[in-house]
Formats: sequence, C-alpha cells, structure tokens
Amino acid sequence: MLVRHATSRWSIETDYREMEQALGLGGYEGRTYRGFHHHVTLVSAAHLFCLEHRRNPKGEATASASTASWRSCRPP
Repeated sequence: MLVRHATSRWSIETDYREMEQALGLGGYEGRTYRGFHHHVTLVSAAHLFCLEHRRNPKGEATASASTASWRSCRPP
C-alpha cells in the first residue's frame, strides 16, 4: 500500500513537472481568472494528447514530417 502511494505521488509530480516545463503551465502572465482557467485547460489537453501519443504511437516506423513534431512529447 505504501509503495503504491509513493509511486502515484511520483507520477503526479512527474506529470506536473512536464506540464510546467515542456507545455508552458508556468508561463501564464495574465490577470483574469477566466484567462488563467483557459490556459490551464489548454495545457491539460496538450498533456493528455502527449500521454495518449506516448502510450499508443501509431505507425512510428512510417512517421511523416507532421508527426515528427510530436516526438517532443516524450520525456527526456
């Protein structure tokens, strides 16, 4: 039970760090709550897309130029 809790915390912290650094969660400089909420929603959607792409990479051997940009979603 303790190991599962520690593992879940690690994955949450890793996801938050990725959203903050790679996807720009920490880069919001607006002043309104609505703008902040919009920014967080878009970053969360981008993070979900990256997670799904990482779990189900469709046709990596035949990756085109348009899908090559999504390779940056992978962790270093």
